[in-house]
Amino acid sequence: MAPERPKAAGAFPKPVESPAPERPDPHALYAALDLGTNSCRMLIAQPKGSQFHVLDSFSKSVQLGQGLEKYGKLSRASMGRTVSALRVCRQKIERHKVSRMRLVATEACRRARNAREFIRHVKAETGLSLEIIQPEEEARLAVISCAPLVSTKTEQLLVVDIGGGSTELVWIDLSRVEPRERPRAIMRLHAGFHPPDSPFPTAKVVDWISVPLGVATLRDQFSDVVDDAGRYALMSWYFEENLAEFSPYQDEQTREGFQIVGTSGTVTTVAASHLGLRRYDRTKVDGLRMTSDQIEAVIQGYLEMGPAGRRQDPRIGPDRHALIMSGSAILQALLRVWPTDRLSVADRGLREGLLYAQMSADGVLEDGPL
Repeated sequence: MAPERPKAAGAFPKPVESPAPERPDPHALYAALDLGTNSCRMLIAQPKGSQFHVLDSFSKSVQLGQGLEKYGKLSRASMGRTVSALRVCRQKIERHKVSRMRLVATEACRRARNAREFIRHVKAETGLSLEIIQPEEEARLAVISCAPLVSTKTEQLLVVDIGGGSTELVWIDLSRVEPRERPRAIMRLHAGFHPPDSPFPTAKVVDWISVPLGVATLRDQFSDVVDDAGRYALMSWYFEENLAEFSPYQDEQTREGFQIVGTSGTVTTVAASHLGLRRYDRTKVDGLRMTSDQIEAVIQGYLEMGPAGRRQDPRIGPDRHALIMSGSAILQALLRVWPTDRLSVADRGLREGLLYAQMSADGVLEDGPL
């Protein structure tokens, strides 16, 4: 028996209109906050063409991970400093009426036993909801932030992000991507290291690693070594030992077509020292290419200064002098493992990656040259 047609029903069903998804306001503001082992940093920006324009920023050394290596948890003092900094961030967010934001915490909160309690405390005290991200996402966001610095001649790319509590390394194969599309292919990694099939050329992530040693945690590992030069040598050797599992290419890389991009306070400080800047200037540092000999000369200069000299050097700064040698030890280990003519300096990192990822996902960035 055929089903009966309901009485008074029309010949065709009335279409149900579903509202189109609302397109994000291209003039909306975005915030990105990076709470690391040593620093709390935030950017507030607006999409502009294929990039963004920064309207406000915040950066403060809070030393959240102080004592973490010894006790395995965040101290009351470090949490207090961090909450005070986050209150300033909340005020900036409210003042600018930011509508979209992503606020993340990294290695210190990944490792601390009381991290969840701390996240709840931050929410209660500031109203901000922090998200603890995993190492892979941290590495991916650092890579995205460096996309504008990738040369169109680069076929093999190594991005190194030296943080306070960990160091992320990502090796990317761009050899199958058209040269002019290589920076944009890096940007498309916002969907993941292994994005779904796409009609666009893709960057292939060959390997990546998150080493649980950054400038603060590596320094703490050897805090009992009195001799300055001896401590530096031990730190560099120890970090290199922790790279044993990261060997995407056993054969020596040809220098042509190979690029290392380094992003961190260590890398930008070394660049500022090389340039002899008495006052830091991001426009002179971001995108600078340094030779391995130039980097080695700066590090040797740091060793010759000793702790007292580094503390007084304006190019290093009061917040960086205690961490610059552990960061330099990491940098020197990397240049031993992957000898290269030049290292590209990136004054950008997790915050910029967070902004690019949010804006790319919302479709508010124009499709043009980075």
